[in-house]
Amino acid sequence: MMDLLTRRKFLIASGVTGAAGLAAGAITLPLKEIMGTAGEIPPEARILVIVTLYGGNDGLNTVIPFADPAYQKARPELAYKANEVLKLDETTGLNPAMKGFHRMFGEKRLAIVRSVGYPEADRSHFRSMDIWHTAEPKNPGHTGWIGRWLDTVGGDPRLAISFEPVLPPLLAGARSAGATVGSNGLRLPRSYNVKTLAALGTAVDGESPMQARAASCFRDLVGVDELIKEAKEYAEEVKNEQGRGTGTGGQTALDNQLNLVAQCVEAKVATRVFSVSLGGFDTHADEKQPHSALLGILDRGVTAFLDRMAKSEQGKKVVVAVYSEFGRRVKANASDGTDHGAASDVFLVGQRVNGGLYGEPPNLTKLDGGGDIKYSTDFRTIYASVLDRLLIADPAQVLSGWAQSLDKMLK
Repeated sequence: MMDLLTRRKFLIASGVTGAAGLAAGAITLPLKEIMGTAGEIPPEARILVIVTLYGGNDGLNTVIPFADPAYQKARPELAYKANEVLKLDETTGLNPAMKGFHRMFGEKRLAIVRSVGYPEADRSHFRSMDIWHTAEPKNPGHTGWIGRWLDTVGGDPRLAISFEPVLPPLLAGARSAGATVGSNGLRLPRSYNVKTLAALGTAVDGESPMQARAASCFRDLVGVDELIKEAKEYAEEVKNEQGRGTGTGGQTALDNQLNLVAQCVEAKVATRVFSVSLGGFDTHADEKQPHSALLGILDRGVTAFLDRMAKSEQGKKVVVAVYSEFGRRVKANASDGTDHGAASDVFLVGQRVNGGLYGEPPNLTKLDGGGDIKYSTDFRTIYASVLDRLLIADPAQVLSGWAQSLDKMLK
């Protein structure tokens, strides 16, 4: 019999769980349990898909102020010219890799909120992400804003799930937490395989409740791995049926996550909030091409997902929100990259979005003391809009009294 300590060491070594998730009381649910709620979502309910861009996305090379001389001057090698961008109006355009987002902007399905941030911006990845997750700029606590919403609606973990390897803090509440269903399968130490893992999950007579709970975790992990493989096989079948060209590239982790979200939405599962992510945005050197490639991955994944959602009444209730922990400095560094900044852009996309440009454009001649864009829209204003219009909740109750919102952005 394997004792609890050995099981715990295995979990840590394998990278399939994390201390934050354990501390929050998070659980791993088999996908079949989520699918078991098919048809349970209320007819009037709307659905939020949160896409986190880890690393600090360069907002100025995403939503580009191409007509601003200060932009061209600050980053001569990184700046895009007017004839390179996908124009939104006479002064602003999208990165050339974002053709799908550009189309959705023209269809009034994409809202872009500019210069989003919070007071006294923190340039640490971890601290700033904690602030965005907890919605507490002055003193990030131990609960996420979606987790606190989950507390208000009964705490069922199936209402808020993540297809990331570890539960993000934003899904951890004070009395409950969402659930995680990893989308990339298991990464096991070389000395272990799935058969061994299954054996570790076997119940043993007489073991303590804590040991039994640890064994249950192993059983869940095996079930998740099998279901993820099935989901990937299904996605490949759909790809072949649609006859996609070979030049479009392989599927990414974001594609896989959004494929699983799409299946859940189409099945009308009870889940109201899904969390997915894309990393790699910490672009300190040789930024231009890698950053554009990442935006292309984001663009193709989200566009394909929302085009699929537009084909069903249930899918038309979905709104995708895309954000990062901070933007980048206005001035390029000596390595043709950008360093950690402050305010940036947030995207909201879907049939229930009143598309357009929101918030003040970045003022590149009146920067803060660190050479960063000053924020003009507090990110909690966006959260309040989502809580009020999509999750039908009182923003003040979830956001420690914050109630200001962008009322016209969501239908």
